[in-house]
Amino acid sequence: MPDYPFIPLQTYAELPPQEMRERLNAFYENMQRRRTVREFSARPIPTGIIEQALRVAGTAPSGANLQPWHFVVVTGADTKHKIRIAAEEEEREFYAHRASREWLQALEPLGTDTDKPFLEIAPCLIAVFLQKFGYLPNGKKVKHYYPVESTGLATGFLITALHQAGLVCLTHTPSPMRFLNEILSRPKSERPFLLLVTGYPAEDATVPDIKRKPLEDFVSFIDSQVTAAR
Repeated sequence: MPDYPFIPLQTYAELPPQEMRERLNAFYENMQRRRTVREFSARPIPTGIIEQALRVAGTAPSGANLQPWHFVVVTGADTKHKIRIAAEEEEREFYAHRASREWLQALEPLGTDTDKPFLEIAPCLIAVFLQKFGYLPNGKKVKHYYPVESTGLATGFLITALHQAGLVCLTHTPSPMRFLNEILSRPKSERPFLLLVTGYPAEDATVPDIKRKPLEDFVSFIDSQVTAAR
């Protein structure tokens, strides 16, 4: 395992309470506007935007700092077409045989079906893979700890970064997704985690008028001092 030296914490800067609130309020208002989009424009994404968003994803915490993820950026039409064909095949099997009635009923209000044109229309697909193990520079195999949780955190950072850049995205999870290993030439040791479709929304894009839970529906405060401070 790497032997990390410990250094003084020099990047932390405490903020006055008012600035804390202002920053959080502005960030919340921006994130509250984030929506999952299924109708994309074919407009290309400016050079360097995806790369910088992926750098943000790479700052996510991970088990033992082993960073058990790999991202594959797909922009070529041929590869996107192959992914669409394979994904729609799995989706047809899912809707016809794998999904329970309850699951299909939950999906129905969102307007999802087996047709996935966005996989070819959107300018960029980002395939996220998790790595259950890795290798040190000396070739030694190293087990990765909490790879699912760590990759999920990195993906969340990535979605947030893309939104901050003014792009929209869709988290697409056809099941199973092993076809991504074959199409994208990734080793069997990596497991497809998620396919992130990203770009600009189509000019006439619409989204379901969903509501998000209020804070009291998904948070519990135990410490009375914390509750009072809220």
